[in-house]
Amino acid sequence: MPAPLLYEYAIIRVVPRVEREEFLNAGVVLYCRQQRSLLVRTWLDEQRLLALAPDSQASEIREYLESFERICRGEQEGGPIARMDAASRFRWLTAVRSTIIQTSRVHPGLCMQPAQTLEKLFQQMVLPTAR
Repeated sequence: MPAPLLYEYAIIRVVPRVEREEFLNAGVVLYCRQQRSLLVRTWLDEQRLLALAPDSQASEIREYLESFERICRGEQEGGPIARMDAASRFRWLTAVRSTIIQTSRVHPGLCMQPAQTLEKLFQQMVLPTAR
């Protein structure tokens, strides 16, 4: 049986009014060094966004999230940061900043399949729970 893989992840947050420090979870970014993989999944809950900040522009925030994804995936359109190796991109994306798109602290874990772990974290931390 293969050994578990060490991974690191952070929750992607939308902070529509930085001065209020209120946020909503909008995605997960996961890095696995052994597989040299950097994975991301995002989703913007527009109803919650408008509840936090009625004057928010959802289309603009979606563009920011798409840019985050392009950098994560190493796409040419992601600019110079996207051309860095996966570890450097992960560290850059998860650096502390005071902007509309932020991440939580980085958390470690062990898994067998990083893509499945990303999906599980996304389901638990981002998608609304059934009431």
